[in-house]
Amino acid sequence: MQKKLYPALLVAFALAVAAIIYIKKPSTPTLPAPKDRVGRLALGGEWVNTKAAMEGLLAKLRADPTDQKSRLLLAEAYMQEGRITGNHPYYDAAAMQLLQEVLRTDPENFEALCSEASLNLTQHHFSQGLALAQQAQEINPQSGYVYGLLTDANVELGHYADAVKMADKMNQVRPDLGAYARVSYLREIYGDVPGAIQAMDMAVKAGYAGLEQTEWTRVALGHLYEVSGHLPEAEAYYRQALQMRPNYAYALAGLARVAAARHDYPTAINNLKLARALVKDYAFTDELVDVYRLNHQPEEADKMARESVEMLADAAQQANDNEALGHYADRELAYAYLKTGDLDKALEHAKIEYARRPDNIDVNETLAWVHYKRGEYKDAQKYITVALRTHSQNPVLLGRAGLIMSKNGQVAEGRALIEQAAKTAPYLNPEVTAEGETLLAAR
Repeated sequence: MQKKLYPALLVAFALAVAAIIYIKKPSTPTLPAPKDRVGRLALGGEWVNTKAAMEGLLAKLRADPTDQKSRLLLAEAYMQEGRITGNHPYYDAAAMQLLQEVLRTDPENFEALCSEASLNLTQHHFSQGLALAQQAQEINPQSGYVYGLLTDANVELGHYADAVKMADKMNQVRPDLGAYARVSYLREIYGDVPGAIQAMDMAVKAGYAGLEQTEWTRVALGHLYEVSGHLPEAEAYYRQALQMRPNYAYALAGLARVAAARHDYPTAINNLKLARALVKDYAFTDELVDVYRLNHQPEEADKMARESVEMLADAAQQANDNEALGHYADRELAYAYLKTGDLDKALEHAKIEYARRPDNIDVNETLAWVHYKRGEYKDAQKYITVALRTHSQNPVLLGRAGLIMSKNGQVAEGRALIEQAAKTAPYLNPEVTAEGETLLAAR
């Protein structure tokens, strides 16, 4: 009896141990699946092919969970899908999960480090993105892509001299669409708008017509013409982008701005509504605020302004709750609160963004403008001086600087900047233009 009992007890003990091990064994994270596109974005063959490619990668990972190449490709596909649809909260989190699984297995995986750096830049975690890009550069200093990331991070942090060096290196290693586009951005920052247009034109010609990256670049070229006062050329590029990539939200938004500049507000509103229906981007809602006000629809404008705050506040809260992931949106929130008249909240968020990147000219412009709207003109002067240090010729910046200088006794300098902004592109920011015209008329 005892001889038969002993083996049975051993079997029972072994089963119990196995059960404990099984329970304690960490489960494999669930693979995030793609979301179906909706509306016009689901039309055409691109979504069919994209969805099939992503589902194929998922199938490979289910068959072989150790297939890190497929995991990396899926992460990159999700990042691009987030860009196309605007559904960054879902796709960025999904991509981050996949990338971190790759890096747990291979901490020096160059492609994964670059992708995580890019994801951090998308989320406006610029310092983290810079650190990851620098880590990737040490692994592969001959990659043009990594120098693009280093350019972007340094631009956003306001390290413009370093950004120029990284862009030059990128063009030496691999001159392509991304390299030319970054040269264009930097030339614009330094006030060379004709040079920026030339470089962005090279970027467009280096891309494949119809791809999202190419049409984004074509829209950027149109915007350069828009901010330099050449509306017909801007409109032509926006229409071409829409022809090459039907239902492209950013081209629709560009056409909306052109229509608004010509006082065709119903067309502008319709195009922005279409863009909003296609892609989740706060910018379209923000632009609707201005157009509704110009079209004498204050209730709709106020509704859009509140919606802008809600969209951005949700993103900011997610970022505060999770330092590793979540979109920092405090600069955008500062402007959104200005449009609702909440000057205290506007200052709070402008200061939060300034604490993250005090050298960035756009952040300094934001803080300067918030102080101006609060009647704190000396504080505004301090920050607008920093914002002007690269000699950017952006008309909105110049108009704001002119107003601030005028309030601080620099009447002649302020008047010259206001006149320059009004002459170049008075349609870019109706509020600044109106205040400038009022000030000029009073003298």
